[in-house]
Amino acid sequence: MAKSAKSGETYGKGAEVKARRIAAPELPYRPRDPKTYHPLIGLIGCGGITQSHLRAYRKAGYNVVALCDVDIARAEARRSEFYPSAQVYSDHRELLQRDDIEVVDIATHALVRRKQIQDSLLAGKHVLSQKPFVLDLAHGHQLADLADRKGLRLAVNQNGRWAPHFSYIRTAIAEGLIGQVLSAHLSVQWNHDWMAGTAFDSIKHVILYDFAIHWFDIVTCFMGGQRARRVFASTAHAPGQRAKPPLLAQVLIEYDGAQASLVFDGFARYGPRDTTLVTGTTGAVQSIGPNLDKQAVTLITPTGYSRPKLAGKWFHDGFHGTMAELLCSIEERRQPANNARENLESLALCFAATRSADMSKPQFPGRITRMAITH
Repeated sequence: MAKSAKSGETYGKGAEVKARRIAAPELPYRPRDPKTYHPLIGLIGCGGITQSHLRAYRKAGYNVVALCDVDIARAEARRSEFYPSAQVYSDHRELLQRDDIEVVDIATHALVRRKQIQDSLLAGKHVLSQKPFVLDLAHGHQLADLADRKGLRLAVNQNGRWAPHFSYIRTAIAEGLIGQVLSAHLSVQWNHDWMAGTAFDSIKHVILYDFAIHWFDIVTCFMGGQRARRVFASTAHAPGQRAKPPLLAQVLIEYDGAQASLVFDGFARYGPRDTTLVTGTTGAVQSIGPNLDKQAVTLITPTGYSRPKLAGKWFHDGFHGTMAELLCSIEERRQPANNARENLESLALCFAATRSADMSKPQFPGRITRMAITH
């Protein structure tokens, strides 16, 4: 491998290619707000994660005018913290009766969310759905069909797409900077045992389902139109973990002429690390850091390597990005990049992986159409 005299790093093939540092290409990886479309927004479900939703929306200047939760006190708490003039409701149907609200963010759990999405579309609202989108692929297609019939936009809150490092990488791939993708390898080491004794303890595949859905989705983005052929996954309990579900998981994904792997070490109490490597026919891009927010990206092409200085963090830009993309799609009269129908490809990978882990044999994406999330 060639070595850069300046940095001591090696890129290229053999000693015939010398790596040199070049200016990083400026790519549109940050969330992009609509130009003139500023609708009134309602939030259905005011659980813990919605602090991140509302913090991002307030900073972006979005107009949230209604908050709903079956626990009215939670809705009132979110109102006091973020949007003091918003109206609160305990029944989502009351919120949907408001003709002035055009967009709703539905952040409830999957078991109840399908009906709320359907009600919202029937009420003529554009919808941003929490992830994972549905527990049955057929239900997802039905909701996407309903949105199309009503002329509405239905997007999924796959906020990882707008994490700065993931967003830069997927934009670089989309711009053709590394050619056709040959492989994507992502690995996360962190301690997820915090969930012991919480509601997450009841989720059978909490790592592969609730956590890894971001990684199934971003791999689908990285691979573009390439369809996964087979998925093999396994899980294991780590010695000493307190959480009930297995915290160790790994996934291999086969494509025609390409491959991907995901590794989740959810009981890494020391040395947290998050790495991403995508190789292509004309380059590669990688990212590494101690956590999801602190990431250093390197883009390698035949002309040299570059290290963009990225701005932002996942837990702001991610939630800003999902809603911003939905609003831009409405303004521009197109489907959002995070539209529900295409998101079903990510879910098909997720469902196949969980079944593979249960059966200890490869599965075919799309054949496993339903998922039970509890033990």
